[in-house]
Amino acid sequence: MLGTKLAFSTAYHSQTDGLAQRMIQTMEDIPRRFCAYGMEYKDHTGYTHNWVTLLPEVQLAYSTSQHSTTGISPSLVEKEWSPLLPVDHLTKNLLTIHPPAKDLHDMWNLVTQLPNA
Repeated sequence: MLGTKLAFSTAYHSQTDGLAQRMIQTMEDIPRRFCAYGMEYKDHTGYTHNWVTLLPEVQLAYSTSQHSTTGISPSLVEKEWSPLLPVDHLTKNLLTIHPPAKDLHDMWNLVTQLPNA
């Protein structure tokens, strides 16, 4: 499906596709960054978090972000759909909740479509 072929080798060997190794490195690096703060850390508001409780959010952020290698998110590759994030709901409902926002949105589209003079 993605045009990859199986090649047995060690990590970062020149004869293999480095995408799998890069993905494994990223998946090891993300929890390491959370662990660097210790088991608990305080955010900017002073709320104390246990990093283990944040792992589902980290996984969602990783799987819904667009990756440079494929140009799409991993969830889109795996499931052929991407979950809607809270930001998606805000922008989708903004035009129905606040009608002047639709006018501003339409004006912005007109301005951005004008040829450069």
